[in-house]
Amino acid sequence: MSQPEVSVIVPVYNEEEGLQALFDRLYPALDKLATSYEIVFVNDGSRDRSAAILREQFQLRPDVTRVILFNGNFGQHKAIMAGFEHCRGQKIVTLDADLQNPPEDIATLLAKMDEGHDYVGSIRRQRNDSAWRHVASRAMNHLRERITRIKMTDQGCMLRAYSRAIIDAINQCQEVNTFIPALAYTFAHNPAEVVVGHEERAVGESKYSLYSLIRLNFDLMTGFSVVPLQMFSFTGIVVSLLSALFVVFLAIRRLVVGPEAEGMFTLFAIAFFLIGITLFGIGLLGEYVGRIYQEVRHRPRYLIQAILEKTETP
Repeated sequence: MSQPEVSVIVPVYNEEEGLQALFDRLYPALDKLATSYEIVFVNDGSRDRSAAILREQFQLRPDVTRVILFNGNFGQHKAIMAGFEHCRGQKIVTLDADLQNPPEDIATLLAKMDEGHDYVGSIRRQRNDSAWRHVASRAMNHLRERITRIKMTDQGCMLRAYSRAIIDAINQCQEVNTFIPALAYTFAHNPAEVVVGHEERAVGESKYSLYSLIRLNFDLMTGFSVVPLQMFSFTGIVVSLLSALFVVFLAIRRLVVGPEAEGMFTLFAIAFFLIGITLFGIGLLGEYVGRIYQEVRHRPRYLIQAILEKTETP
């Protein structure tokens, strides 16, 4: 338990209805690996009985179970970061608690790491999400790859494996908000991807709405690239040139045709268009300024209420 070969990190938020099913599949899947392991559950301020169920499970399997209890809800990625900072394994696997990714596929990721890869992502074999969610995810994945140059076929799948070296590098980063798979990809020298299963959520509901997915991808693009700012700067140059040409055109037209009022609504439309671009640019700049503001405050990313783990006695 002090130095296991594999650490599995599972963030938990309001999952009381599905935790027992997770236990019934996760522990047997890891027992079959015939290697030392630990499971680090991170309770992200659940408002249901999730914390109590995790405590009961720790009492049943204290030799391979550890539980980190947050004193509030800080988000899934903060929970995973807490797991990274407290795990002890040489190979670290992240897994959602909703069983949409089968725990049995952990063996597939670890086998890929044995081939010499330091980071193994996953691609869901058959996604059972709704049509709009599937289309929106593909579109945002494509846009994100074009902007950040980070190649992840399926960024929404949390089942991933990391080497200890990558985890140590991630723990050294002091960023308040970051997208862990993308950050790991930038540190990896030999990344790979494997195909894993994807099942429908048996109980509960997804914690990610359409707004959350858009927000996540926007954070990803502004956190790993300045291309959005460069694109807006280029757009501003083009619009400025077109506006200057349009002003020249209107001046010449006034000299040739004389004063006229028929084009008033066209001018309004153009003005509103330019105002919209300006407001978008201000909002984009505000995103980057907001990230700087969050970083310079140096507030803790999360607060731990308690850690349940087996203590070793001499």
